[in-house]
Amino acid sequence: MGNHHKKLLNNLEQLRKAAGLTQQELSKSADVSRKSINAIENGIYVPSTVLALKIAKTLDCTVEDLFKLP
Repeated sequence: MGNHHKKLLNNLEQLRKAAGLTQQELSKSADVSRKSINAIENGIYVPSTVLALKIAKTLDCTVEDLFKLP
């Protein structure tokens, strides 16, 4: 698993890179700023359900593939 927030582990950076996307490309597809994607990857920001679903759709995975509870 990648970086983590105390209440959420995430694998976003690894899945984004495996999809061949930059933070900027993912942010455009998910309709958020690149800084938001960076903050999620670094465990600083926990995304809303809607944003998590948008990211999962873009990366062709499930929300559970991206985020897990510790």
